[in-house]
Amino acid sequence: MNRKIVSTLALVGIFFVIAIGGSVYAYYFQAKEIEQKEKELKDLKVNAENTEELEMQLADLKSRASELDSILALRKFIIPENIRQSNFFKFVDATTRNFSDLSHVDIEYVGPGDVKDFKSYKYNIKGTAEFNDLFKLVYAIEQSKELKKINKGSLKNFVEVDDEGFPHYLVSFNLEAIVYYADNDQFASSEYKENRLKANSLYNIFYPLIRDEIPPNNKKLLDVQTGQLLALVPDGAYLTDASGKTQLLWEGDEVYLGYLTKIDYDKNEVKFILNKGGIIEKITLKLDNKLAENENKLTSK
Repeated sequence: MNRKIVSTLALVGIFFVIAIGGSVYAYYFQAKEIEQKEKELKDLKVNAENTEELEMQLADLKSRASELDSILALRKFIIPENIRQSNFFKFVDATTRNFSDLSHVDIEYVGPGDVKDFKSYKYNIKGTAEFNDLFKLVYAIEQSKELKKINKGSLKNFVEVDDEGFPHYLVSFNLEAIVYYADNDQFASSEYKENRLKANSLYNIFYPLIRDEIPPNNKKLLDVQTGQLLALVPDGAYLTDASGKTQLLWEGDEVYLGYLTKIDYDKNEVKFILNKGGIIEKITLKLDNKLAENENKLTSK
């Protein structure tokens, strides 16, 4: 047989073998994969939408999200998402920055709180402070935008006398604070303004009505308890005390522990009101008869 014919028949045989092998592989081995890909393609065609419509849906969702965020921001309190334990330390530090030198606050992180529905951190706040400094701290914690609460605590008053002998009526406190947070942003706002945390001063309920401690005369004021009226003049009244201090006073002027309330020229006397540790005392100093006669003579001349 001719060599060309043999070669041609061999090539045809190889072609048929390849074709049959490829068909068997495609229909028997790749059939499932082809079917799965065709199904995915069909689903993509069914769910495919117009780009403009998708952009409109996105804009609508952004508008609704912004509206919900504004509603959350207008609430008095929010519950933030996954805050740090150190945030409360920074908050208390900022609140107590302008407190009196007599006020001292210590913070201790206790651990996670035991509240329901939300997560929380628990802290102990201890120290001593002036009454209004303590009130400002409690007010700031309770009124903070990010929800915080004083869970329980104890207060005790005591007196601290400084180097100059002046008494200070302070409060020793031990408070337990709870800081709330959530593991999602459903109760928080992306942008919000802190509530007003500046508290107005209150009357110190621990300040004793009657006190054993009398403040020292640091201002070197005239002590009318040992005083004497020397003269009455149109400009006021001349007085002296046991220390030898002489001063011209007028109604309303300050003296040690009180004020000059009235100058009575007709009766040749001056009146004072003193606060001696919560006990109100009125003192009247009269001009000596001889001094009064001499003053009248000088006035008549």
